[in-house]
Formats: sequence, C-alpha cells, structure tokens
Amino acid sequence: MSARKKIALGLAAAALAGGLATATGPAMATPTAVKGAAAECGVRSDGKLWCGNRAGAKGYEHRSYGSAVRGPLNTGFSWFQCWGRGDNHPGGNNIWYWTQLDNGQWGNVPAVDVHTSVDPAPGLRQC
Repeated sequence: MSARKKIALGLAAAALAGGLATATGPAMATPTAVKGAAAECGVRSDGKLWCGNRAGAKGYEHRSYGSAVRGPLNTGFSWFQCWGRGDNHPGGNNIWYWTQLDNGQWGNVPAVDVHTSVDPAPGLRQC
C-alpha cells in the first residue's frame, strides 16, 4: 500500500473516531468537541437547558445559599430541568436552575454559576 493511501486511511479513521466520540456526548468527546459543547447554551427539543456552568458549582436544597448543599456540578457542561426565583445571588438576579447533580441528588444552582446570556433562559419552563 502506498504512503499516500496509508495517510488517507489514517485520516479517515481519525475523522470517523472523532465523529463517533462527538455523537456520544461530552463525556466521551474529544477536547475540541467539549469546547464546542461548552459554548452551547440553549433549550433543546427535550425541553432541558443544556449549558456551560462553573465547574465545582454547588446545588442547594432550596433556592437559597442558607439551605443545605445537596452536591456539586463537577463538570463544566450540564443540563437543567427548569428555573425558579429564590434568593438574590452575585449574578444580579434571583434566578436558580433545577438539575440532577453529579452525585445523583437534585438541587438548585444559582444562575450566576450557569453560563446563560439572560436569566431565566428563554424557552425553559418555570418550576
């Protein structure tokens, strides 16, 4: 097999592998695909807000920093089921997003920790 053909086959295999990794989701994506996913922030057809967030953000039992911490968002890209009003936070509003945290618990994350351009996120239902 010629060197040119080997290179072409190698490039095709790499492109296919990259495409498969991207299709399975951010957890299995290449670093480039993760950057692209983290830049996304919008409500998908499943009704959830998929958006970048501050890695290490805490989820609270209630929409208040004074309530119990339920767990963290360790990743920098998550989905959020709905939004509600709660205590004001450093983001300059009182919007909090409800999600399943990385430890399996459900919690409220202040909008300051979610990379939305406007709060509440357009198209996301209120809860």
